[in-house]
Amino acid sequence: MTIADLYIRVSTDEHADKGYSQRDQEERLRSHCFRAGLIIGKVIFEDHSAKSFERPEWKKYMLEFSRRKAEKEGRLLLFTKWDRFSRNTSDAYQMIGHLKKKNITPQAIEQSLDLSIPENKVLLAIYLSTPEVENDRRALNVTNGMRRAIKEGRMMGIAPYGYINKCTEDGRKYVAIKEPEASNIIWAFKQVAKGHLPTAIVRVEMNKRDGRNISLNAFMEALKNVAYCGKLLLRANGKEEEKIMEGKHEPLISEELFMKVQNVLRRKGTKELRLPGGKAINDERYPLRGILLCPKCGNNLTASGSKGRKKHYYYYHCSSACGFRHNSDLVNELFENELSKYEFQPGIRKI
Repeated sequence: MTIADLYIRVSTDEHADKGYSQRDQEERLRSHCFRAGLIIGKVIFEDHSAKSFERPEWKKYMLEFSRRKAEKEGRLLLFTKWDRFSRNTSDAYQMIGHLKKKNITPQAIEQSLDLSIPENKVLLAIYLSTPEVENDRRALNVTNGMRRAIKEGRMMGIAPYGYINKCTEDGRKYVAIKEPEASNIIWAFKQVAKGHLPTAIVRVEMNKRDGRNISLNAFMEALKNVAYCGKLLLRANGKEEEKIMEGKHEPLISEELFMKVQNVLRRKGTKELRLPGGKAINDERYPLRGILLCPKCGNNLTASGSKGRKKHYYYYHCSSACGFRHNSDLVNELFENELSKYEFQPGIRKI
């Protein structure tokens, strides 16, 4: 008699009332084996997503068979539907091929297919791709929903240090100020803005005030977070450029204080930072980066350097396909020459 292993999977976001419960799947699989006269071998219970085969129980199952030769009589691997097996079409095909080498035949009892018949591979493609399409559509809807919320000024995800996620009685979520964390991060911004103490020392002192142990990376990310001055960062997506949106949450600091901190961080050699409005705080070699417009396509010009055989070369250039670029030193010089043509009136110069 043929041995059948039962694979029972339910992910954490699936509910029993949709027919995905482990108990329900096991009952249907055992009934099928009884009717078909199959001997039940292993019963694998999995509580993990089917987006990949990096699943704990699945890996254990495969490891056991990788240590021995393929069985001559072969065995079945049964599950209720193909979406219990995988929700990734390319990974599923590879795994089916790998199982066949071990003489193991995967089969969905409610979507049964004889894979020795070529035409059935068309149905297999449908069964495997449909769950993947559902996953992709769900992920896209979530992403679009979050971007829409940010555009409306709502802070998404876990609130940063100094804020807390809350919910009204009617279920509406919002972000509120949390003390004493809010006062501590305000104090930290003011200390960094003075420029007298290293940011690492400010972090240590803030941790003493708070009693926590916020890491240096987390502290630096907080100092660069526009949410503290009442803004929200909408990251670039497709053709949509990165933007700074007005948030509905209450700011902890002013934009002026935020800008002072960014200038201090820039002087201390941190990586490029972004200001409210999306402009970059530039290297002194590229003071016009993000301000100049490309004469070919109209996009904002960025800047970078490249190493030649004997020296480095620096350019303002466009990141689009138009390929425009120009020597940054020459552009800066031309810009300064234009500025020198302007003069203040005597009275204004005196003031």
